[in-house]
Amino acid sequence: MRQSKIFYAIVSGFFKIFLKIYNRCSSKWLEKLTEEKMIVACNHASNMDPVIVGCFFPRRLRYLAKEGLFTFWPFAMCIKALGAIPVSRSSNSSAAGALKAFIKLYEEGNDVLIFPEGRRSLDGKLQPLEAGVALIASREHAPILPVFIKGSFEAMPTGAAFIKPKKIRITFGKPLRFSDEVYKSKEGRQIIMDSLTKAMKELESEA
Repeated sequence: MRQSKIFYAIVSGFFKIFLKIYNRCSSKWLEKLTEEKMIVACNHASNMDPVIVGCFFPRRLRYLAKEGLFTFWPFAMCIKALGAIPVSRSSNSSAAGALKAFIKLYEEGNDVLIFPEGRRSLDGKLQPLEAGVALIASREHAPILPVFIKGSFEAMPTGAAFIKPKKIRITFGKPLRFSDEVYKSKEGRQIIMDSLTKAMKELESEA
């Protein structure tokens, strides 16, 4: 466990320094992070996004990543250290079990990273959000931290093999917390989705 934490710190620190130098990456927090575990919901425009969030979020995040990212073993070791768990997108069983996997990770005490758009944006703009994040939040009564990354699409869009030295900014919004009535009500998931969508769009417009 100690070695795992040390390796995580080394990998996280390395990528953070790289991003700050090569991509002039900066971070902004709209509210101080508390110790409570939470769902981190981020926009998704590049394969860089999990690494960016993983480096600038002060705790180790757990998230599901497509198995194609694990073919190059040095990179696979690094993203595993940052909390990635490989999952096959071609497998219906893996897709069906994704929500259960996130719930299990959260119940084990982890902060979990979710990309609620479901897939990478093809133009860098925020896409409609899928409802899985609201289902998890409702079940676990979990706070959601909206996050928006600006510039990762320009640095490494879908299909790109190399990272361009484009400027990147990551903004951590204010956590969304809801009452027990919202979490338990039939309309609760829609309320959560509407709140998250609004928060994400505000972060996008301010980025």
